Amino acid sequence: MSIHESGEDYLETIYLLTQRSPFVRAVDIANELGYTKASVSRAMRILREEGFITVGDGGAVKLTKHGRERAISVYERHTLITDFFAEHLGVNAVTAEKDACKIEHVISEETYLRLRAWMVERGYEPKVLG
Repeated sequence: MSIHESGEDYLETIYLLTQRSPFVRAVDIANELGYTKASVSRAMRILREEGFITVGDGGAVKLTKHGRERAISVYERHTLITDFFAEHLGVNAVTAEKDACKIEHVISEETYLRLRAWMVERGYEPKVLG
């Protein structure tokens, strides 16, 4: 299944929100990302149709197994790249975060895996939440 950058951002956001509360609604996602409810509603429909999320009673948005795997992958890339920029290159935290958010979607698997291996060799532990 192919997913665009914005879809990955939604999955990552849902993943992070579920770490704070098991009940996540579209309005929570809209508030977190600063998007309109209409935009989030459209994205939720697409993600549901693609099998990344389910929407249950009361509007509870849940990641499917596939959605959770993708969200964790995006989150891990995001945090690793952010940490690399900040800790190894001395980029300020805000810039490192913004740049990582863009790069996480376009970095090749080969480059990411080599960067990850390099970081792990230096004691980095990939961040995965609950």
